[in-house]
Amino acid sequence: MACLGVFVAYLPVTTVSVSLPAIQRALGASTSQLSWVSDAFVLPMAALILTTGVWGDVHGRKRVFQAGMAFCALGAAVSLSSDSVGSVWVGQAASGLGAAALLPTTLAMISHAVPDHRERGRFIGLWATSLLASLAVGPLIAGVLLEHVAWRWIFLLPVPVSLIVLVVAAFVLPDSRAPHGRRLDWPGQISAAVAVTAVVYGVIEGGANGFGEPAVVAALVLGAVSAAAFVAVERRSASPMLDPALFRSPAFTATALVAMISFLGLIGFFFVLSLYFGLVQHLTTIQAALRMVLVTGAAIVAGGPVGRLMHRVSARVLITTGLVVTAGSLLSLTTLDAHTSFGSIAWRLVLLGLGLGAVLTPMTASAVASVPHHLAGMAAAGNNAFRQVGGALGPAVLGTLLTTRALHTLPAHLADAGVPAETVDRVLATAHGQGLGAVAALHLDAATGPALTALSGSFLDGLRLCLVVSASLALLAALTCAVLLRPAARAGRGARADRGARADRTAPVADGRGAAAEGTSDREPAHTS
Repeated sequence: MACLGVFVAYLPVTTVSVSLPAIQRALGASTSQLSWVSDAFVLPMAALILTTGVWGDVHGRKRVFQAGMAFCALGAAVSLSSDSVGSVWVGQAASGLGAAALLPTTLAMISHAVPDHRERGRFIGLWATSLLASLAVGPLIAGVLLEHVAWRWIFLLPVPVSLIVLVVAAFVLPDSRAPHGRRLDWPGQISAAVAVTAVVYGVIEGGANGFGEPAVVAALVLGAVSAAAFVAVERRSASPMLDPALFRSPAFTATALVAMISFLGLIGFFFVLSLYFGLVQHLTTIQAALRMVLVTGAAIVAGGPVGRLMHRVSARVLITTGLVVTAGSLLSLTTLDAHTSFGSIAWRLVLLGLGLGAVLTPMTASAVASVPHHLAGMAAAGNNAFRQVGGALGPAVLGTLLTTRALHTLPAHLADAGVPAETVDRVLATAHGQGLGAVAALHLDAATGPALTALSGSFLDGLRLCLVVSASLALLAALTCAVLLRPAARAGRGARADRGARADRTAPVADGRGAAAEGTSDREPAHTS
C-alpha cells in the first residue's frame, strides 16, 4: 500500500512535465504560467507535508493515507475537466495536497511495519523504486495519450487508481500512530506555508516581471520573515512540527540539505528539458517521453544494486558518488544543439539516471534511520519537505534563468539570422509579453524559418546556463554530504563526547550513526543506520 501510495503521489510530476509544450499551445500559456502549472502541484506538497505527517502521527496514518488518495482523485478530476490555465492550477494544487498526505504517511507506515533497520532499508528501497517507476511511466502515458486525444486526458489515470486504492485500503491497511503524544503546531504550519509560498511566488514573478517590482520584493521579504518566524516558533513549541533538535543528527541534516539542493537542480532540469524537446527539437510528446524515461529507467535499474550495497558501502560514499556522476552528466549535456541525435543524448540521460538512482534510496533510508523509531514520521516528513521545497524552487529558479538568458541573447540571434527589423520588433514584443513558446507559433512568412532558428539559439543559451547551474547544485550537494554525513566511527566518537551535554528535549535525536542512545520509550527500541 505504501508503494501504491507513492506511485500515485508522484504520477503527475513527469506526466505534466512532458506535456508542458502541448498545454502551452492549447492554452496560450506564458513561461511563468507554465512554471505555475508545475509549482501548483509541488507548492502545497512542500508547504503542507510536515502538517500531514503530524496528522498521521496524531489521528492515524490510515486516515491520512485515504484522505491523500481522495485529494489525488479530486485534483486529477478537476484538471481533466479544465479549460483554462487557472483551473489546471486548482486541480494541480488539490493533487499536490494529496501527495503531501501520502509521502510522509507511506514512509511512516513502512517504519511502523518494519522496525528492524536492516530489513526496513530493503522496503524503503522498494518504496523509492515505486517513486521512480511513477516518474518513468508518466511520460509514456502522456506521450501515448497526446498522440490520439486532447491534453486533458493525461489526468485520467490517477482518478480510477486513487479510488481503487482508497477502497482497498479501507479493508487491508492497518492503522498506526506515533507512540508519543503529539499535537498540531498551527503557528509553525502557518509560518512554514507562508514562507514557502512567498519565496516561490517571488522567484517566478520576479523572473517574469523583474525583481524590482514592489509585489516581488514584498513576497521575498515576507518569505524571509516567515522562515525566521518558523525557526523561532519551532524552537519554543512544546510539540514542534519539525523539532530543531533533529538537526543535531549530522545524518538527518546532511540528507535534508542534499534532498533540497539536488531536487532543486533535478526537477528544474526536467522542466527545461521538456521545453527543449518541444521548442528546439520539435519532437512529439511520445518522442520526448522516450528520451525522458531513460533517466528514470536507469535510476530504477540502479536502485536494486544500490540497495544491496547499502549494507557494505556507507551512505556517504553512495550519495556523494551518485551526485558527482549526476553533475558530470549534466555538464556533458551542455553540448546539446537543435540537431543532437537520440543516440548522442541517450547515454548522457542514462548516466544521469544512474547517478540519481545511487542517491535516492540511501538518502531516504539515512533520514529515517537517523532518528529513534517514534520520530520516524517526523523525520520522513522533514526529509520530504526539504525535497519538495527544492522541487518547488527548481522550475521557478531554472525557468527564470532560462527565460532571462534567452531573452537577453534573442536580439543578437535574430540579427545574425537576417530577420528584418520590423519583424524583430514583433518577435521581441511577443517573447517579452507572452513567453518564448508564443514566438514559435508566429506566422512571419519568409522570416519564419530564420526567426525559429534564432529562437532555438537563444533557448540553447538559456538551457546551457541552467545545466551549469544544475551541475553546480549537484556538486554542492555532494560536498554537503561528504562533510556532514560522517563515517560511523568518527560520528560515534563525536556522539559519545556530546552525550553528557544533551538536554531532555534533544535526547531522542540520533547520533551521527543514526543511533538513538537516549529518549526511546520501553516499547520502542533504539535503531542504528
